Amino acid sequence: MVGSTPPLPLSASVNAAQLAKAYVIAEVDVRDAAAYEEYTSAVVPIVAQFGGRYIVRGGRIESLEGSDPSGRMVVIEFSHFAAAQAFLSSEEYRPVADIRHKTAISRIMIVEGTLP
Repeated sequence: MVGSTPPLPLSASVNAAQLAKAYVIAEVDVRDAAAYEEYTSAVVPIVAQFGGRYIVRGGRIESLEGSDPSGRMVVIEFSHFAAAQAFLSSEEYRPVADIRHKTAISRIMIVEGTLP
């Protein structure tokens, strides 16, 4: 691997099974679809490198309450919160995120899931 490494191992006192999964949730309003394709191609292997798994990637949305999202929705599952943070702050992701910043308006958050 070049650049930063995947998430640091958890301390011996913390078992990964004891941690809640974490989800990167993004609302992405694509402004330049052709250029955004470069982002979607480049981000997939980086997500995998950091142990992420796509749960939602685009797809149909039906709003039932509140305002409609301003774009597509993406949900990526990670084994724990620190893994999601490591992905978003990685050297590998930074230049790819710059592509997204130039081609879309986004809201990105990390949400901790419930314990198993």
